[in-house]
Amino acid sequence: MDFAFSEHSLAMQAKLRNFMEDHVIPRHAQYMAEQGNGTYTLSFMDDLKALARSEGLWNMFLPALRDDEPGTRMSNLDYAPLAEIMGRLPWAPEVFNCSAPDTGNMEILHMFGTPEQKQKWLMPLLNGEIRSCFSMTEPDVASSDATNIETLIRRDGDEYVINGRKWFSTGAASPHCKLAIVMGKTDPNAERHRQQSMILVPMDTPGITITRNIAVMNHLSYESHCEIVYHNVRVPATNLLGEEGTGFAIAQARLGPGRIHHMMRSIGQAELAFELMVERSLERKAFGKYLHEQGVTQEKIARSRCEIEQARLLVLKTAWMIDNVGAKEARDEIAMIKVLVPEMHERVVDRAIQIFGGMGVTPDTPLPDLWTMARSLRLADGPDEVHLRAIGRSAIRKAQKGPMNSHRFYTLPDRASETDIRATLPQA
Repeated sequence: MDFAFSEHSLAMQAKLRNFMEDHVIPRHAQYMAEQGNGTYTLSFMDDLKALARSEGLWNMFLPALRDDEPGTRMSNLDYAPLAEIMGRLPWAPEVFNCSAPDTGNMEILHMFGTPEQKQKWLMPLLNGEIRSCFSMTEPDVASSDATNIETLIRRDGDEYVINGRKWFSTGAASPHCKLAIVMGKTDPNAERHRQQSMILVPMDTPGITITRNIAVMNHLSYESHCEIVYHNVRVPATNLLGEEGTGFAIAQARLGPGRIHHMMRSIGQAELAFELMVERSLERKAFGKYLHEQGVTQEKIARSRCEIEQARLLVLKTAWMIDNVGAKEARDEIAMIKVLVPEMHERVVDRAIQIFGGMGVTPDTPLPDLWTMARSLRLADGPDEVHLRAIGRSAIRKAQKGPMNSHRFYTLPDRASETDIRATLPQA
């Protein structure tokens, strides 16, 4: 395996770091002041997006599809450090048109959309003219098993009629959100993984009601995590994404790369928390010593450094595998990073908060947002338990297919000899 980044990726990394330092990080205080204003917009976002695009820092996760702006296709391995740099601040990827859920929605439109669907929805998304949301998770069922979803998508002549309730449809409250990709059942009687379909629903379609923006850890985020009711929502049959019964497969195609992107951004946030932790330990004194002089602090710093590097290496291996053997062959690694990275992220931020003391739980630092993101990621795109179950089952299936030869390293006791030995022992 070769984890060396291409010259193009290295150049983009340097350019992106400079942009973040010069234009994005200085806006964080303004973001903190504006993000709770209830408008789901930031006054400076359009200016930053225009500047990023003018400098070629745009749609880095996917090639531009227009003839006059062909772009450069990046491998997952080359994109990994870029996602990490952007992801240091949870709101920053939007500046570069590389934020969820738009990235995943653009990828499936690119893979499964008709030419008409791409022209109507993909191109405006690539241009940053609109945003989108992804409506899969439901409040009434355990959506970690996507086959549980109950939203119905019923064919009625040249239209589909949608009825159901979704939540955590991220970004739906934004005035720029013009499209929902909705997953529901077109045939509840079909084979379990062929019941679901996905459909494109314009957000101004009659029958759509956003009932609330759900607070996460009692915090209402700028991006919004909405509960949406779809009541007799009618859209043309041509809005179906792919074919009937392919919704589950499309969801898997979307979530694989999406998990990779989330984990790359998560590492960036852990790295930021680490830097804050180390810098704070140089400034703060307790009991006559700077914190960095105390062994307990040095251990926190050391463990954090080790854990970030371990997590990054596994993410890079996963990205390399997707590039070279495909997401299907890398499914175990995708599941592993989905479990390990948020746990690492959460631990590192927790240590940073401890070193900051009271300031660490206030909005004077980004640490509360970083911790909330880490904890949320242990549920987003499937909870830890689902991925651990998949990893365990995969290991067991491999063992069942053929001997692993581990028996050569131990010897089972001979039962007859064991009985003979017991007979010679004194009786109670």
